[in-house]
Amino acid sequence: MSEPARFLTNENGERVAVVISIDEYEKMLAELEELWAIRAYDDAKTSGETPAPLEDALARIERERKGK
Repeated sequence: MSEPARFLTNENGERVAVVISIDEYEKMLAELEELWAIRAYDDAKTSGETPAPLEDALARIERERKGK
């Protein structure tokens, strides 16, 4: 079970930040990365574009990276 969150407040007592453990933070980041991957996959599936072979895509990315 995760620890309860602790909040930082301003001089008016309004919550302005939250303090969580490193473990909870890393877990949230991992879940967010998974969500981004799922969204990217869903976007790619619904884009209507023809998929490119991985090798071609990586080569294009490398060319673009070197061109900048």
